[in-house]
Amino acid sequence: MSFPDRKEEQVRRLLAGPRPPVPAGLAVAAAARGDRLVRRRRVLRRIGWALLFAAAAAFAVWASLARPWELPPSEVSPPLQGW
Repeated sequence: MSFPDRKEEQVRRLLAGPRPPVPAGLAVAAAARGDRLVRRRRVLRRIGWALLFAAAAAFAVWASLARPWELPPSEVSPPLQGW
């Protein structure tokens, strides 16, 4: 037998053999865990969007107050001409 055929035969023997008993509450526990994971991901996603929105709003408020696109006023007055 070649290498892949041997592995295939092992898998066939495992599948044909007796199956171990499954605990009674396994499906219920798995569904509950899945619900918790989905709920947690949903909450984290909403928190992430809220933080992103808050950061964008804070940046907009800061930009409207600081006006970083404008040049700061000059500290030195221009020289007088014509006197």
